[in-house]
Amino acid sequence: MKYSKSIDEYIENNSEWLEEITTLRNIMCSTEMKETIKWGAPTYTIDGKNVVGLGAFKSYVGIWFHQGVFLKDQKNKLINAQEGKTKGLRQWRFSSLSEIDEDLVLKYVQEAIQNQKEGKEIKPEKSKTLTIPIELDRVLTSDTDLKKSFDQLTPFKQKEFIEYIATAKREATRLSRLEKITPMILEGVGLNDKYR
Repeated sequence: MKYSKSIDEYIENNSEWLEEITTLRNIMCSTEMKETIKWGAPTYTIDGKNVVGLGAFKSYVGIWFHQGVFLKDQKNKLINAQEGKTKGLRQWRFSSLSEIDEDLVLKYVQEAIQNQKEGKEIKPEKSKTLTIPIELDRVLTSDTDLKKSFDQLTPFKQKEFIEYIATAKREATRLSRLEKITPMILEGVGLNDKYR
């Protein structure tokens, strides 16, 4: 496998974990997975699907199994970092090089690759349909240009505008917010684009 320059940079930026990250990276690169950077960290994929990620933090280096919930985990190495929130992702943490059993890590990784090939994955839940606040609905119904512009926005941007209006408790606030966002919708600008 060819090594990625940006991952070399990631390792340089986390030099306190140099040996640990390099060891884990070598394990990942010994497989058929493709190495890339996603979310600013090394990620390993099969057929474009995320299988494993690496991350360095203050007190540990971790492996993320994107569909780790399907791993047998006979050695009880995996944790759910956000109990109640995370459905498929599982983490394995190491606080020193001596904790990394290369053969065992490779065994887990190979199982994760096989699971991905078999299509074992938890799909993200479909988000609930949003109810457009009456004030926004009225304006969209009466102004065809605004409606056309709103429909051309990404679902994410539409949701931001809907929630912005819906979260106002007073009608006067909803109307003043509506007045503020109307030119933004016409320009195709999202509510929080200036912060992105």
